[in-house]
Amino acid sequence: MDIALWIVSGFLAVAYIAAGAMKALRPKEQLTNLPWTQEYSAGTVKFIGIAEVLGGLGLILPWLTGIAPVLTPIAASGLVIVQILAMVHHFRHNEAKSLPINLVLLLLALFVAVFRFTAL
Repeated sequence: MDIALWIVSGFLAVAYIAAGAMKALRPKEQLTNLPWTQEYSAGTVKFIGIAEVLGGLGLILPWLTGIAPVLTPIAASGLVIVQILAMVHHFRHNEAKSLPINLVLLLLALFVAVFRFTAL
């Protein structure tokens, strides 16, 4: 089970760090491939990006280093919340094709959260 948790955590970390860095580092005007960003302020988009980067780092670093490992399932739980909010947004804006991706990311983060909490 530990190997599966590391694989899922690594996949999620890469996905969230990459997506979050794009939102945090690029100007909002360059994020035309993400139409939802046009509905929010530049600060909100950067905040979401920073939250995703920190969540991605939190999935790996605390558990890997043994320093405050409780932060790993907390980070995974935070990413579950991010995906719930993303799903609500996409549902309200009739963007149904984004929902399966959000659901998969939510379930993977939930898997990490549940099993890392039980391993503490």
